[in-house]
Amino acid sequence: MSKIQLTILGLGQIGASLGLALKAHTDQVTRVGNDLVLETARKAEKLGAVDQVQINLHTAVEKADLVVLALPPDQVRETLAIIASDLKDGAVVLDCSPMSRSAAQWAQELLPEGRHFVSFCPTVNPAYLMDSTRGVNAAHEDLFTNSLIYLAAPPATDPDAVKLAADLATLVGSKPVFSDAHELDGLLAAHFLLPRLTAAALINATVDEPGWPEGRKIAGISYAGVTHFAEEQEESKNLGKSALENSDNLVRVLNNLITALVHLRDAIQSQDEEKVHSWLKHAQESRLTWWEQRLKSNWVSTSAEPLPSSTQMLGGLFGLRPRDKKRGPGQS
Repeated sequence: MSKIQLTILGLGQIGASLGLALKAHTDQVTRVGNDLVLETARKAEKLGAVDQVQINLHTAVEKADLVVLALPPDQVRETLAIIASDLKDGAVVLDCSPMSRSAAQWAQELLPEGRHFVSFCPTVNPAYLMDSTRGVNAAHEDLFTNSLIYLAAPPATDPDAVKLAADLATLVGSKPVFSDAHELDGLLAAHFLLPRLTAAALINATVDEPGWPEGRKIAGISYAGVTHFAEEQEESKNLGKSALENSDNLVRVLNNLITALVHLRDAIQSQDEEKVHSWLKHAQESRLTWWEQRLKSNWVSTSAEPLPSSTQMLGGLFGLRPRDKKRGPGQS
């Protein structure tokens, strides 16, 4: 079987980890990497996440069978526009950004016929949930082990392209979960974007208060832990873009958060000790239950059916199996 090309655009934690997870299959896959920051790209190459770094974006994708966009949200549309005419017929584009509907719409507008697009949203191995390292330095070969990867494709997407994405998810140690863009954006709004916006809200609610000059001295572990997402300039920029592209879902979950805080405020204001303790106990028990479930990740358990070999998955993954040219779209 001739080698196929996987191009990863963006070599931060997600992109570099995908490359590392495929390291065992370099006899079948050539991993090409590209990053706007050359130092990051070279670091990923040194780690063994890619076989070669290609600085020129057009050259990086022109021979690719599969292109993974592991980019900051504000770079997704521009990158799709740049690479659209370079993608070969049959190429599959996987986007890891937290804005499925917008990315799918851009792909529909920009990609030529015969090129396929699937949202590819990974969760991480629970062993790394508390790891605060960022970027390529946080890349791990097993980052997607014992985790889920959510897939969402536009309605007219070739089923084979969706299967290719699912096979890749399996190959890197994860379990694919099929969703649609609306559902996925709702999940991301509540469980990815909202915690980060809450951190920013806590910062803004305290630093402009008259007591901040003294408050900054007493702020400790709990303050630092809750607000650490707000410390990076790039994170702030990306968060704003993701929030605006998913505004309908985000407004809904922000309202849920505001309602919860109003209930707590009213209970405290009325000196209702029972309600306050009940509110806090519910949060504590719910968090402990979630944490236990997330660490075990029982939902990732595999079936008794044997998985296909990596050769079988890669063969299907990159269109290497012979295709019946007379077969119509969606026909088996």
